Amino acid sequence: MPTQTEHDPRLKRTLKTRHISMLALGGVIGAGLFVGSSAVINMAGPGAFIVYAITGVMVALIMRMLGEMAAAHPTPGSFVDYARMAYGKPAGFVTGWLYWYFWVIVVGFEAVVGGQIINGWLPALPVWAIALGLMVAMTGLNVLSVSSFGEAEYWFAGIKVAAIVAFLAIAAAYVFHLWPGSTASFSNLTAHGGFLPNGIATLFTGVVVVIFSMTGVEVATIAAAESEEPGRNVRRAVNTVMVRILVFFVLSTFLIVVAQPWTELVPGKSPFVATLDRIGIPGAGTILTAVILVAVLSVLNAGLYTSSRLLFVLSNNDEAPRWISAVNDRGVPVRGVLASTVVGYACVVIAALWPDTVFMFLLNSSGAVFLFVYLMICASQLKLRPRWEREGTLRFRMWGHPWLPLLVTASIMAVLASMAFDPKTQGSLAQSVVALLVFSLAYACVAFKRSGRRDANELALRRS
Repeated sequence: MPTQTEHDPRLKRTLKTRHISMLALGGVIGAGLFVGSSAVINMAGPGAFIVYAITGVMVALIMRMLGEMAAAHPTPGSFVDYARMAYGKPAGFVTGWLYWYFWVIVVGFEAVVGGQIINGWLPALPVWAIALGLMVAMTGLNVLSVSSFGEAEYWFAGIKVAAIVAFLAIAAAYVFHLWPGSTASFSNLTAHGGFLPNGIATLFTGVVVVIFSMTGVEVATIAAAESEEPGRNVRRAVNTVMVRILVFFVLSTFLIVVAQPWTELVPGKSPFVATLDRIGIPGAGTILTAVILVAVLSVLNAGLYTSSRLLFVLSNNDEAPRWISAVNDRGVPVRGVLASTVVGYACVVIAALWPDTVFMFLLNSSGAVFLFVYLMICASQLKLRPRWEREGTLRFRMWGHPWLPLLVTASIMAVLASMAFDPKTQGSLAQSVVALLVFSLAYACVAFKRSGRRDANELALRRS
């Protein structure tokens, strides 16, 4: 079995640099930006773009830390392997299973959202049937080959990037009065209750909301292990994270709050659609709904890929059933894809039967999971950096070590603390902690079982 720092020859390095580049570029664009930004603007007012900037810097620094480790030791398991290298098997086991759990729940959720979007166009088709159809289609795509995953993600991301670039161009023309009939005004930043109408504290409480919309940026580091030049592709993906966030999140939100009074934007309804409607773009709602559907399919595709690779890594380390690590002749861990898909199918069924109880419980219980993963990325980098410096394997360095990593770690802990004190997020944090405890207990059970087996084998050897 390959060591944790070697490429597993069973996985084919058929992802091209353009696949990784576009995955990194478009992976951050999703419904969290197109629709979720309305909640951030409602909370923080015109200063919402500052919230995105603060969160974006934090996420970019986490990615820089991950990039340092991935460039030094590219592995299919990325941060799961680094957690294991830094803190042993318990850390790798819990981090891997938590992240897998997060993604399979997201896969089921995105399938349901896609079903709801298509149901709006074709009301005769039930949401659950459409969701299952989307799951089958994305499963088929993932079992074909890793290059088919990369090609699909390339075009999904390309459409999302094209849409956001077109929006930025149109909105900028409107804001700077290059668009006929523009009523945009920079006074909208202060004229309706002030720049931060709900207080400066919203700059930090808003981070809790915003950070959820930036999940997925780390998928490129996992996919890079199956690309032509893993180290170079990781560095390139990580180097563009901050620019992408500043352009896509910060600039678009800034243009939105200048284009119209923030008080006219309705929470839960896309501020992008509201802005395009104000500008007078015909069919803006339909166009953006189609883009959101593409974003949903992109997350579905990436979610199945990521969860299957995590199972592959866990299985190789005897932390999941060994049969899951089997690959086909195209280098795809088909059993891992199918095992992850089964959970997705179950989520779709649960969403159809118990949308307001069981399904919401599953969503909430995965809410803060990736914050635990981010925390582990920081802790792993802090532990591994001195070791890899001595070994001379560092090719890409985190800035300001160790002070910036420590600052980011403290920031994540502050976000978790703010969730504990906010009644709106307490339930999600509590259920995520339950998930953390369940996987920790699972590791204890697995370790105890293995210990008992070793003791029995040793006793049998002595008797013989």
